[in-house]
Amino acid sequence: MAASGKLYGLAFKSMVNGEINWTSHTIKAMLCTSAYTPNQDTHQYKSSVTNESAGTGYTAGGVALAGKTVNYTAGTNTLILDASDTQWPDSTVTGRYLVLYDDTPSTAETKPLIGYIDFGADVSTTAGVFTSVWDAAGIIGFTTP
Repeated sequence: MAASGKLYGLAFKSMVNGEINWTSHTIKAMLCTSAYTPNQDTHQYKSSVTNESAGTGYTAGGVALAGKTVNYTAGTNTLILDASDTQWPDSTVTGRYLVLYDDTPSTAETKPLIGYIDFGADVSTTAGVFTSVWDAAGIIGFTTP
């Protein structure tokens, strides 16, 4: 299964406006079904996300990322955002997309989206552990010339 991750384009606007704080805010990962169609150019807040997954062992809104870090490497001019792998233990759930968003603001209309992963096909668990294993290089990387 090939998984591809993308940032929502308006996440940059939310970051510059101070709406997203990777280390001090609650960043969540939620699963969505194949009926959700991500739009990198227009989706900015959680209220744009439809068709969230549902199932045993899955809580609406997703799970908070643990172990979040921000690291800058001067030699490569790279900033990396990372966290521990995300899990829904003992779950029976199906997801096509994993959506990252900042859950700290009070309403869905103000919870900024960060990025999403397209698993390429539905991924399911039946009374098992649904795990998103982040890339060893980190979840999100920014490089400047």
